[in-house]
Amino acid sequence: MPGRIEDYALIGDMQTAALICRDGTADWLCLPRFDSHAIFAGLLGTEENGFWRIGPEHPAGSTPPAATRRRYCDDSLILESEWDTPRGTVRVTDFMPPRNGAPQLTRIVEGVSGNVPMRSALRMRFSYGRITPWVHHIDGRTVATAGPDSVWLDADVETYGKDLTTYSDFTVSPGDRIAFTIQWQPSHQNPPPLPDPEGALEATQEFWRDWVEHCTYNGPYREAVIRSLITLKALTYAPTGGIVAAPTTSLPEEIGGSRNWDYRYTWLRDAAITLSSLMRTGYREEARAWREWLLRAVAGDPENLQIMYGIAGERELGETELDWLPGYEDSTPVRAGNGAAHQLQLDVYGEVTEALHLAHETGLSRNDYASALQVKLIRYLEDHWQEPDEGIWEVRGPRRHFVHSKVMAWVAVDRTIKLIESGDADGPLERWHQLRDDIHRDVCEKGYDKERNTFTQSYGSQELDASLLLIPQVGFLPPDDKRVIGTIEAIQRELSTEDGFVRRYPTSGDEAGVDGLEGDEGAFLACSFWLADDLAMIGRLDEGRQLFEKLLSLRNDLGLLAEEWDSKLQRQVGNFPQAFSHVPLIDTALRLTASGAYGG
Repeated sequence: MPGRIEDYALIGDMQTAALICRDGTADWLCLPRFDSHAIFAGLLGTEENGFWRIGPEHPAGSTPPAATRRRYCDDSLILESEWDTPRGTVRVTDFMPPRNGAPQLTRIVEGVSGNVPMRSALRMRFSYGRITPWVHHIDGRTVATAGPDSVWLDADVETYGKDLTTYSDFTVSPGDRIAFTIQWQPSHQNPPPLPDPEGALEATQEFWRDWVEHCTYNGPYREAVIRSLITLKALTYAPTGGIVAAPTTSLPEEIGGSRNWDYRYTWLRDAAITLSSLMRTGYREEARAWREWLLRAVAGDPENLQIMYGIAGERELGETELDWLPGYEDSTPVRAGNGAAHQLQLDVYGEVTEALHLAHETGLSRNDYASALQVKLIRYLEDHWQEPDEGIWEVRGPRRHFVHSKVMAWVAVDRTIKLIESGDADGPLERWHQLRDDIHRDVCEKGYDKERNTFTQSYGSQELDASLLLIPQVGFLPPDDKRVIGTIEAIQRELSTEDGFVRRYPTSGDEAGVDGLEGDEGAFLACSFWLADDLAMIGRLDEGRQLFEKLLSLRNDLGLLAEEWDSKLQRQVGNFPQAFSHVPLIDTALRLTASGAYGG
């Protein structure tokens, strides 16, 4: 059985990523891209679906020992795991060097004290654990081939095959450094060059050291902010600037449930808010790259804007079920692709426009096509903002007039008016001033429950929705407006879990709820950070800080967060690590720091 979600560490090369458990097992790796088929899919199945474990030798049939301690090497994605054993101490360093050729995963075993017997067990299974490759040797190198893919293993010690698995048994003493590297290569091409593990380690350390130096945040939560920024950088596909929501698919929102989705794509919403955080902490190059990705993805067709694209801008992300995989802790189905790609989500226009507006405000070099695109998006929105949609949470039930969608439509118009007023675009200012007022009036009349003094999830509904917490943050209403305060307090009453975190909206257990799905889910971490933000904005600074620091305590030992927190099971759930959790962590840290609301 795979480990708990929070037992995993992330390593990556800004084109794909691996998850490595506390016991030294790589249970998830897609090659050569985030959205490629996995060669290690044990995370969503069993060891029969692919894994790579390096750790101290242990008796057959027993549970592999977890590392005694682990950490990232300084501010990087280089993972160091150490085991204290009766025979001595050993360290394994795992990393993926920023790509300059074939993608690599390198693991260096180092003797610290004593003489420790070690084992490497590598079981590659292509096509998400379904295909057993042909493993053979070429010029002393081990290569696994199946169809268009090949993976090459280079090791400093001898390997042998047994039970369709490649093993190495060896002992390390102080000063020993034994390296293993796997590299992916199209099977019809020549072998990749022999790796240089020590040189790759040095280059990886230098890359992350240089990148972190650009961070402009130096507040009290710097450690949490830096780790979140590194995670967001790791989720960026370097060749195009696209940003995946998470490097995994089908980690469940409810253990044993069916709310399992593929997050290895670029949601415009998630990418836009990620770029906002990166820009506000000094990372303008990532903002420029994403803006270029956006312009390529949308092309000349903003009327057919999708809510998500592939990491290179692909439009077709057909959803299929991988029925040979039993799912993480029997949570099925396992999905590849995402059927929500063609939903109508009007809020996306607001998030994209807000990101472009922030890029403009922070001095990113002017791009005339970006300005023209922004105006085109509003021309489309002008004719469609009154339509129902699937909303921010991608409901698979009937379309509704979601309040958050209308609020973000207002944001899109408001930010474009500011662009025109700055002289950097042309548009019908008077008409769009009226449009902005019309949307605002519509929301306040139809999306607000006067009796309860709260905005609601959709026009005419009784349900609440945590996305309403964004109303003061985007400037739709000021924080001291009684309707804002009433909404915040209603969400605290009706959507909070027993430990004070926030659910997105009510779910209905065994019956299909407002989202058209059966089952429940955990507290949504992004929404909980939004609540901490709002509390600070309405003057309840200590309460906001306490909630934020409580949320920080949910991170795993390496500072990583999944999408949700299961308050009953006291564990992380959902895809991991999740950009949509780390972005609001950064935003809330910045807000609390600016307000002076922090401990010490």
